[in-house]
Amino acid sequence: MLYLKIIAIPCFVLSNHVVRPDAVPMDLNVHPEHLPYMLNSITKHNKTRCWGYENDCDTEHRYLDPVCPGPGTSWAPTKRDQIDAFYDQGDFGYVKQQREEITYMCEPINQDDSSLECTNHLKFCRGHNIMINFENILNQNHPIRYQMDVLTNGQIGGKCKFHKEKLDAQCDHLSPLQSWSPELRFFTTIDQYPGKCDLIITEPTVIMKIDATVNMYHHFCDFLNLYASQHVNSSGASMFSKNINILVWESFAYESAFSETFQAFTMHPIWNLNTFRGQVVCFNDIILPLLPRMIFGLYYNTPLIDGCENSGLFKAFSQHVLYRLNIVQKPNDNGKIRITFLSRNTKYRNVLNENELITALKNHSQYEVKKVVYSGNILTFKEQIQITYNTDIFIGMHGAGLTHLLFLPEWAVLFELYNCEDEHCYKDLARLRGVKYITWRDINKFSMQDKGHHPDQGAHAKFTNYSFDKDEFISLVEEAATHVKKHKHGYSPKLHDEF
Repeated sequence: MLYLKIIAIPCFVLSNHVVRPDAVPMDLNVHPEHLPYMLNSITKHNKTRCWGYENDCDTEHRYLDPVCPGPGTSWAPTKRDQIDAFYDQGDFGYVKQQREEITYMCEPINQDDSSLECTNHLKFCRGHNIMINFENILNQNHPIRYQMDVLTNGQIGGKCKFHKEKLDAQCDHLSPLQSWSPELRFFTTIDQYPGKCDLIITEPTVIMKIDATVNMYHHFCDFLNLYASQHVNSSGASMFSKNINILVWESFAYESAFSETFQAFTMHPIWNLNTFRGQVVCFNDIILPLLPRMIFGLYYNTPLIDGCENSGLFKAFSQHVLYRLNIVQKPNDNGKIRITFLSRNTKYRNVLNENELITALKNHSQYEVKKVVYSGNILTFKEQIQITYNTDIFIGMHGAGLTHLLFLPEWAVLFELYNCEDEHCYKDLARLRGVKYITWRDINKFSMQDKGHHPDQGAHAKFTNYSFDKDEFISLVEEAATHVKKHKHGYSPKLHDEF
């Protein structure tokens, strides 16, 4: 891990208070490609390399510009408008919008006062010297998850000038995973800080309300929004510091097959509400990050414009996690195209003739084929994304496992065998990540085991199993292989000729 001490600059702003640079440790354990952007952000020299949300960041210098090879749309009269719309919906333009919305809900008057700042609809907030009273949890006789009554009046607050009418006006997205309205509607002013706190937390604390931890698609919406929130907060030298605490806003002990991902964000154990059961706790700095089910949020409810792809935010998130988890690409000395076939270990959406399709792939000498079951009982999550990051073509049925596309290399192809009538889910996620997406096109060349049996909705394409035409399958894989050969750096021309 690399540490750097900035001594020459006079000072910089960390959240709401000035930090003097005398021997300020800067944790720069970040992807090498991100280092100049981070340093430029700290030193305010953003003329040549900037993330894209800085005030003086020109379009040509931002981290990555989306591409829009697809046809235009009525949403955007010009190609530039199309690119800008995509950038604002699912790229660092979204971060810029959140940063521009931040305003005081409770304003400090004196240097040691508290503060609370939030975006519109209380989607993101940050606070300094904030008191939270967890005494109510003592009286809860059932587990807490997705509840809006964890706090009551006066159980969260600070010593500051409270703009109550402003905060009340933003409490309009009153839902457990859409905003921080359920908690902050009870904010109040206190006479003294820290006052009667039983415990004072000095390190920054991120409080997270998380989605379904058993599902990769939903849980990675948590992680992506946590990373985006670090950019919204943009705390200078400590922007990506792992010396932060994470408090999950539920009483269950945190468990997930994807828990290793938190190693990219914190060096500390994950807290839950029972960690502070019955106590009054003061937090020197808290972050209430963007949430997984926000209206027009990232990425669960993103209204993505047609024809565009390649979000710098999603690329940076992928690189950040891969680098922090020490996931590396291994050279492929045999020059073959690496294909990973994701086999489902579930009741529905299995490929009935899976072995036939895999055998057909293995009969082609230019392919190196690996069948995998991504289960925590078989492979750790780090082992899974190590395979994904070393894949050229990733094949699988519609399902949360396809979220692995976030960690495919840039030249790779996601082949969603069939989208099960959920057309945009992984197609749009692939567009955001910037990897090519293909899926089954000829509905006459696959068969369903039956019409499907949804528990409540009758016939449903997601609740049955499938068989696919072998020749059509190979043809689509060849289409994916052509893309890989065109875009993968260092691909063997000799092998290309043979193909």
